[in-house]
Amino acid sequence: MWRRAICLVAMASIVGCSGSGNDGTPKATKPDTSAGPASGGGLNKRIAVVPKAATHEFWKSVHFGADKAAKELGNVELIWQAPARDDNRDEQVAVVQNLITLGVNGICLAPIDSGALVNVVKQTKNAGIPTVIFDSGLNDPDLYESYVATDNFHGGALAAQEMGKRLGGKGNVILLRYSPGSESTENRERGFLETIKKEFPDIKILESEQYAGVTEQSAMTKGQQLLVKFGSDVNGIFAVNESSAAGMLRALEQADLAGKIVYIGFDSSDKMVHALKEGKLQGVVLQDPVNMGYKSVMTMAAVLDGKPVERKISTGEKVATKENMDEPEIRRLLNPEQF
Repeated sequence: MWRRAICLVAMASIVGCSGSGNDGTPKATKPDTSAGPASGGGLNKRIAVVPKAATHEFWKSVHFGADKAAKELGNVELIWQAPARDDNRDEQVAVVQNLITLGVNGICLAPIDSGALVNVVKQTKNAGIPTVIFDSGLNDPDLYESYVATDNFHGGALAAQEMGKRLGGKGNVILLRYSPGSESTENRERGFLETIKKEFPDIKILESEQYAGVTEQSAMTKGQQLLVKFGSDVNGIFAVNESSAAGMLRALEQADLAGKIVYIGFDSSDKMVHALKEGKLQGVVLQDPVNMGYKSVMTMAAVLDGKPVERKISTGEKVATKENMDEPEIRRLLNPEQF
């Protein structure tokens, strides 16, 4: 059932987001309200969930968790509305503005940019609509009720520790960044670099200022450029999110280097699971996107009921390796749609 809902959302995002208003501002998509109460009763909460995009496996899992919460609550109409791309700040702003106009009761938002979304969240607060931020932070904590997220700094530190262990504490490493302004990945990058410097002084960072961009193709292109530039000097690579990890994997495969360089990724997908099994990927830091979507909606429902909520809610992070990928908890995080 949830796969059908996700397909509808992806189609709406890709087709509906391409237009623009008279002032040139991108039009928001028509919201997907496919997730409603499990049975009977009238709806009395309209909760919107706005991810960074809808196409990555990560966001599909977030949607599944949000949908699960709405069904359990039974009195929630879940509105899932996503920009077509996770670098289009203006489009995400337009999505939120459209939801204000619709008069939703609450918004759960994963900001594409920690600064660029501040003004529109001010607009939601002025309209009397509370916001729960999830996945990636917002620069003004006074504007939202709670922040539901992975401890991304710790996730980056876990990647550094796995890298250091695999390299025996020595070698040359590349960090492939994601996109400027993304608070979640910036914290992963910082956690990785600071942990390498502190715990593995004999590991040299060859490059840490290059960005993969928001698509797998752009990440592959950047990965190819880095591999050509540094060649045999590279002993390890860390890519900080799903699309950059998949693109770098393709670059390594095309250069016949997959499995020959210690490679750590972030976020699960079918590609990452297969690469882990085949030894092309030595580790992948896992979030819990289903739990993130679930807790975001549950937290917003509590806010709307006037109940106290925690200001920061951590959803946890683990490292999967070929050696532990069949353990029950790791298997659940690698394949969230199966649970």
